[in-house]
Amino acid sequence: MTQRTHREVHLAARPRGVVTEDLFEVVEVPVPDPGSGQVLVRNTVMGVAAVMRTLMEESSVLPMPSYRIGEPLYGAAVGEVVAAPGTDLAPGDLVQHHFGWREFALLDADRAHRLDPGVLPDPAAYLSQGPTAWMGVVRGAEVRPGDTVFISGAAGGVGSLAGQVARLRGAARVIGSTGSPAKAERLIGECGYDAVVIRGADPMEEQLREAAPEGLDAVFDNVGGEQLRAALAVANRGARVALVGALSSQLAPGGTTTLELDTHSLLSRSITLRGISLYDHLDLVPEWNKRFGEGLRDGSLTFPHARLRGIEAAPRALRELTEGRHLGAVVVEL
Repeated sequence: MTQRTHREVHLAARPRGVVTEDLFEVVEVPVPDPGSGQVLVRNTVMGVAAVMRTLMEESSVLPMPSYRIGEPLYGAAVGEVVAAPGTDLAPGDLVQHHFGWREFALLDADRAHRLDPGVLPDPAAYLSQGPTAWMGVVRGAEVRPGDTVFISGAAGGVGSLAGQVARLRGAARVIGSTGSPAKAERLIGECGYDAVVIRGADPMEEQLREAAPEGLDAVFDNVGGEQLRAALAVANRGARVALVGALSSQLAPGGTTTLELDTHSLLSRSITLRGISLYDHLDLVPEWNKRFGEGLRDGSLTFPHARLRGIEAAPRALRELTEGRHLGAVVVEL
């Protein structure tokens, strides 16, 4: 390899509200040299996610370190091994890791996960939020054949796949929420949804009751706030509610929101609320990848996503994601 420098995206300032591109700085730095037991990876694609807005705060309740000013951000990426002295990896191997936001990454070998390039037809699909969707549907909401299911935040990277997974699990009716009629049409046409309620239109509970006249059997909540309150009001006796995301908090200044719950109503209807995180269910990732690959090839699943190009586009990618500009995942080719 003759390349001597590469580019990284550093956090330049803490946000005081929405994500803006002046919070980031693209800097040119030397390509690092790997020592024994280390891996140098040329990143080819990285993902952005709403949780990154929370990590931009100086502190958060997440079980992940906040980004530091003047240092590169981090996040999921896929790339090719350039050099890996003293390891069982070889140049050309495809790997996944969490050192995105840079064109080359240096990491310890045990933090690079070797990928089988034959499992998924597009390496970017390894950056889908499908494992979270699979986990939330299968283990969180425990979706069963015949269920009526509500998925909040349906147009995001998780929700655009969760509707498809619920359909695979035999759900009779799948309802989502999003912020625009245009996205609602795409969710119904492309992502397995039967109906979509619109955030900011009529009261959410009224819309849900109209979309689910027989109530909700399972809820996959990505958002919290008003949408969770409405879903709980419409939930049937014995409904299972998976708390998978907290977009209303992640995208709020300060990163917190609160919700009052009528615990007596929940108890009387035997409703289960379960907070669930992929960190506790990593065993599902290979299972999802296998099923995702099969689905992409036979047409039973799709990978809704937007793809931007060049590391200089990474700040814009995160800004546009938090603004709700795209349907599905957002990835950046490096």
